[in-house]
Amino acid sequence: MYFDANATTPLCDAARETWLRVSAQHWHNASGLYREAGAAKRILEEARDQLAELLGTEPERLVFTSGATEANHGIITHHLKASGPGRELVLSPVEHPSVREPALHCGSPLTEMPLDANGIPDPGWLEHHLADSPPVALVSVMAANNETGILHPWEALQEICRSRGVPFHCDAAQWIGKEIPSGLGACDFVTGCGHKFGGPKGVGFLLLPEDSRGFTLSRGGPQESRHRAGTEDVPGIAAMVAALEDRLRLPVSGSAPRDAFEATLVSALPGTRTVGVGAPRLDNTSMILLPRHSNLRWLTRLSQRGFALSTGSACSAGKGTPSHVMAAHGLSPEEMGRVLRASALPEATSADWQALAEAFCEVAAELDAGHRHTETSLPA
Repeated sequence: MYFDANATTPLCDAARETWLRVSAQHWHNASGLYREAGAAKRILEEARDQLAELLGTEPERLVFTSGATEANHGIITHHLKASGPGRELVLSPVEHPSVREPALHCGSPLTEMPLDANGIPDPGWLEHHLADSPPVALVSVMAANNETGILHPWEALQEICRSRGVPFHCDAAQWIGKEIPSGLGACDFVTGCGHKFGGPKGVGFLLLPEDSRGFTLSRGGPQESRHRAGTEDVPGIAAMVAALEDRLRLPVSGSAPRDAFEATLVSALPGTRTVGVGAPRLDNTSMILLPRHSNLRWLTRLSQRGFALSTGSACSAGKGTPSHVMAAHGLSPEEMGRVLRASALPEATSADWQALAEAFCEVAAELDAGHRHTETSLPA
């Protein structure tokens, strides 16, 4: 009963088999000049070709990384250094911390796009802003939000940026493996990571523009066309691509199980709200604002019943500060303390979602009973 798939996913069978096989047979340094190194190099480049085909782009544009965080940070810092001081950076207000944090500390002007009534970045605003503002260094908008599951109009945004000659970056970590990835190659920059779709942790990728001379994540050896130094993790890269191919072969369950879960909660627990309910969302994601009791109390009781959920992004959990994503959706600090996120694995069934709804109802009865007992126990 795992409902925290937007944080991470278990290693799928295809990735595990690939990793074990490549680790055993092709563990050599792909930069070597001997026969076995050449075999490792072929596997590396085959994985690059396969991933490029899935994204709808050329393999020469792909750089393998340790994950989306490294790639996101590298894009932000590179562009603001290359464009010179004072060049504006435009983000949505709900970007992942690996984009938001380097942007906040880079010393350049930062502008956040407004969200519409459904929590979606507004392409019309961007079009007017790029027409009226001084030169912009970069526009960065994620494809799908990790907390709410809301899908962002990255296709329209990248077309607007291209028409104005402004580089566009799409953090697709939550999109890839849940939505069809083909077409992402139209963006200047795309980032993703394997552990979000059944691949190993510590492996990701970065899609660069066709002319990417001068872009460097790390200096040293000549690996990854000198964009990122260091011996490539060939088994991890092969396993990541195998996981994505495996994930894309799975049947699509659609949003009906998730929608039925939300309807049950709204009916059984009056005052329950779904954040982003009016927007297109990832089928596996539900961000619930509960009517009463702290989310930590809900989380503890649900965990005791075998259900793993989150109070929000795993990257922000435990830091004791308000969620910028929830704040962008107009939630007060008190309301943020009543939010839980359920994000299912692809194999989750309608019965799994219904079992989660029933567990919520059981926990609500327990918490309400405990609250009434506490009130009656207090001295007059």
